[in-house]
Amino acid sequence: MKIDFLIVGAGFSGLVLAERLCSQANKRCLMVDTRDHLGGNCYDYYDDAGVLIHKYGPHYFRTNSPKIVDYLSQFTEWHEVEYTIKSWSEGRFWNFPINLNTFEQLIGRPSTSEEMAEWLEANRVPIENPKNSEEVILDQVGHELYEKFFLGYTKKQWKCHPRDLDASVCGRIPIRTNRDDRYLKEEFQALPKDGYTAMFNRMIDACGDWLQIRLNMDYRDISSEIDWRHMIYTGPIDKFYDCRFGELPYRSLRFEQESFDAEQLKGFESVSGKSGFFQPAMQVNYPNEHDYTRIVEVKHATGQECSNTTIVKEYPEDFGLGKEPYYPVPNDASKALYNKYKLLAQKEENVSFVGRLATYRYYNMDQVAGMALAEYQKIKTHF
Repeated sequence: MKIDFLIVGAGFSGLVLAERLCSQANKRCLMVDTRDHLGGNCYDYYDDAGVLIHKYGPHYFRTNSPKIVDYLSQFTEWHEVEYTIKSWSEGRFWNFPINLNTFEQLIGRPSTSEEMAEWLEANRVPIENPKNSEEVILDQVGHELYEKFFLGYTKKQWKCHPRDLDASVCGRIPIRTNRDDRYLKEEFQALPKDGYTAMFNRMIDACGDWLQIRLNMDYRDISSEIDWRHMIYTGPIDKFYDCRFGELPYRSLRFEQESFDAEQLKGFESVSGKSGFFQPAMQVNYPNEHDYTRIVEVKHATGQECSNTTIVKEYPEDFGLGKEPYYPVPNDASKALYNKYKLLAQKEENVSFVGRLATYRYYNMDQVAGMALAEYQKIKTHF
């Protein structure tokens, strides 16, 4: 088979590049993925209870880029939502990320932004140029809030102490002295109105006959049958080089789903605050007392109207045989190992490395889409 582009991986970045190359440049593309569906970790579907869920953990789309919104809006309408979460600690739900509402819960009375700022200043541990995740939080809020919300969660999620993780891990979580309860700060926060899978299917439709797709397949198994001009590789970069320098470390996840009908949910109305839901927010973190790190009830965000619901508990696990790579481990050792593979990748003449796994970084979805659009601009002039 003779093609222009072999696209390895049918996730966000691969789909964006396929759509651009096929619909705009009329290039013959073959997309190959080892999974049995499109969309990578963004894949969503209706479960047996009829609830739209995210199979690989919640994917909260947000961006400050009108360009990304305009591009994706060709394939979806949007359901705008402000993502809110809670944290369960010491037998109660807390507002999270930390804000003025959280502070009032802590002191047990109404307060002001000014008082909260004074409290934080009095309790923080001043650290010039925080070098790890423990230091970055202690520098902002001090020991009490660090231990209540961050320490246990981080140790479970990463199976190491926050002091052994890059400052960016905990540093990306905002600390606010106002009443802004939103989990995220970007201007545009929404989900595809009909779900991610519906959006991806429309992107595939736009490709027309220029695109062929093979699922449940490793590209290496058919590479001898294909003659391509350029490869777009979105898989793990260490696997591309047969782990020549060793495997890059990841954390994996295990998901446990549980569905509740309308009658069962009546027992949770005092907790959720409304009928048809299990918990009071889309996501509840469990930093301390439980083996799982969070329970996600994405129905809060999708806007689906139904009397039943499905929750998903997330259990962090070691990455290994049969486990999916979800989170690159951000520390000095993993960065040094990745840089060895990056040097090899930079010498490749007919391969583009795009996306989270291929660049060993935790990117948000809009960043992945932006990376793919930039790569299209870069390579389209050469073919």
